[in-house]
Order: sequence, then C-alpha cells, then structure tokens
Amino acid sequence: MDFLKKNYEKVLLSAVLLGLVVAVAFLPFEISREKQKLEDMITSLSHPKVKPLPNLEVAPQEAALKLMAAPAPVNFSAPNRLFNPMLWQKAADGHLIKVDASNIGPNALVVTKVTPLWLRLSLDDVRTNESGPRVTVGIKNEAALRAADRDKKQRYCSVGTKNDLFTLRELKAAPDNPTNQTAVLELNDTGQRVSVSKEQPFQRIDGYEVDLRYPPENKIFPSGRRVDSMLPFNGEEYKIVAITENELVLLAKANQKKWTVKYSVRPASESKPHPEPR
Repeated sequence: MDFLKKNYEKVLLSAVLLGLVVAVAFLPFEISREKQKLEDMITSLSHPKVKPLPNLEVAPQEAALKLMAAPAPVNFSAPNRLFNPMLWQKAADGHLIKVDASNIGPNALVVTKVTPLWLRLSLDDVRTNESGPRVTVGIKNEAALRAADRDKKQRYCSVGTKNDLFTLRELKAAPDNPTNQTAVLELNDTGQRVSVSKEQPFQRIDGYEVDLRYPPENKIFPSGRRVDSMLPFNGEEYKIVAITENELVLLAKANQKKWTVKYSVRPASESKPHPEPR
C-alpha cells in the first residue's frame, strides 16, 4: 500500500498510457469498419435493392375492351319500330293483319293437303316367239310433267332392251310354277335392280302435289299444285320449284328470291296403292 501511495501517479499514468496504446492499436480496425460502413451506405443509395412489382390487375380493363370489341346492337326496327312504323293490312274478311314476314307473303301460305305421286311398274304379259320371250311392262308415272304422260302406258321389251326408264336385265321363272315369271329391271336414274311380277308390281314415290290456302286474301289453291305451278298471291307470282314430304320451296318471279315453307301435314294415301284391276 505504501508503494501505491508513493507511486500512484506513476501507476495512473501507466494505465492511461496502456489505454492509449490499446486505443491506437484498435483505431485501424475502427477506421476500416467505418469506411466499410460508409461504402455500404453509398452502395445502398446508388444501387438500392428494389422489390419486384406485383402483377397488375387488368381484368376490369380486359372486360372493358371485350365490351368495346362487341358493342351492343341497337335495333330501331322490330319490335320497337322507332323510325319505321308497323304497317297493317286489311284481310279479306275485314280484320287487320300486321305486315311482316310471318303474316304476309310466302310464310303465311298454308299447306292443307299433301298427296304422294307414285311410279308404278307392273308385269302385264310375257310371250315367247322365235326370237325369245317378249315382256310387256306397264308404266304409270303420276309425277310426269305432262298430264298426257301420267296415264298408264305399256312398253314391249326383251332381255337387254333399254328405254328411257329402265333396262330389262333378266326374266326368271319360279321352279315350281314356270308360268309365274319375274322380270328384273334396272332403273336408269338410280341403278337399282327391282323385281316385278304379275302379283307384285314395283312402286315408289317420285314426287308430291299439294293443296294450298292463303288466309290473308282468303284464296284457295286446290286441285293438287305440282312443281312448276304458278301461285299468284300478295300481289306477286311465285313458282313452285320443289316439294318434299315436309317442305315447299317457292321462287319469287319478281326478284328470284327463294322461300321455304315448312309444314307438318301428313301425306294423303301414304300407304302404297292397291294394284289396278286388270
């Protein structure tokens, strides 16, 4: 203790000097740390870390573009009739009819009856002479264009003979009854081979005829209108260009526009007709 009392000033000075030596020894590390800190600050300011932007929500804009690409249609005609008022026409019985495509013109035409037109081939006679068998085939074509061609006619032919309707390909006899013969005909329009005998004629539908009515003018077109028939109604003339089992096709004479009239009338005499009496 006496030593400390006598030399405390030296001890204190030594401690201070030791602290200074430690501080001087630590000073380069502190300078380096501060310098690195400054460099990091400069780097963070000049090259900051930027977070990536989130995906943009563009659904509303895309929906708006789609709406602009397909604008809403504005109809100033039917049913509002803003600029073109609805026209009305007085029918034959005095009541008023809206003048539109469903009430006036071909679409207002009513089919009241549909009749199938048959092609019928019958084996009327078979005779044998020196040159071989001769076959008589009866033809009744209800769909013929000319009325004179719709009556029953007969064609005389032998095997291999071809006419405007068919070719006689074969004449066969039943093994148990040689008098019961069958003619095999090849139809020119379809190439189909059909068998015709006296008991079993060949029959098919080759067209239709229709009875019509036009209610707005109380006009009736009976007597079976066929293809190429002219129909005057609604101040125009229309030609029938096709008739099927469930629709009628008209051609306007004025502008050559085609109209299809559909109907659900069941064809009359839809079953095959009975063989004609001999």
